[in-house]
Amino acid sequence: MKKIFLFIMGTALIYGCKKGESGVSTPEVSAYINAKAGSTWSYHEVNTSSGTPKNSDYSILSTTRDTSINSKSYHIYTYSFGGSQYLALSGHDYYQFDSIPGGLGQIFERLYLKDNITVNSSWNQQIAVAVPGFPASIPVDINNKIVEKGISKTINGITYNQVIHVSTTISSTAIPASSLTSDIHSYYAPGYGLISNTTVVHLDYLVVKQDVNIATTLNTASLK
Repeated sequence: MKKIFLFIMGTALIYGCKKGESGVSTPEVSAYINAKAGSTWSYHEVNTSSGTPKNSDYSILSTTRDTSINSKSYHIYTYSFGGSQYLALSGHDYYQFDSIPGGLGQIFERLYLKDNITVNSSWNQQIAVAVPGFPASIPVDINNKIVEKGISKTINGITYNQVIHVSTTISSTAIPASSLTSDIHSYYAPGYGLISNTTVVHLDYLVVKQDVNIATTLNTASLK
């Protein structure tokens, strides 16, 4: 069940920005997607879901390939640990198309960022999730809110400007609120995409008990 919720961390990639000599990010354009082949992003992850911190590093590569899904053009990225990521831009809305982790075989289109709405604006998506131990699929609400916009945030010695802070929570009408809690925060910077994410989810209901506690930060980016 833990992996069911990891899709919330979906990494967003942004177009064309270079780090200045002062160590401060200098945006060249503001579109929150990068489809230039050969661009790479390196992330560090700390997973304390089991209680003992596990550190790991991975990278994402922008390929030369695109595909059409739900009448949208999705660009294809690959993970260093295997598998692909699909990202699309429609107006000011940013989507990730992916299967829910954990071998459930479900595919959905997640709206992970809206770059033209104001602070305190929100959006919601609902999907049906087949959860082991439950007799039927349960409705899961993904609630997103713009908490901060235009802020500066320093990650690994680099100060990023014009950062958007998105808060995400997960809930379900089929599970008591006290049994399913979540606290998810994602920070996106122009020219880089996701620079920081913390995902904390606790589920303790009937026969299912799982915890997710993962922190991800951007180490470096080489953008074409």
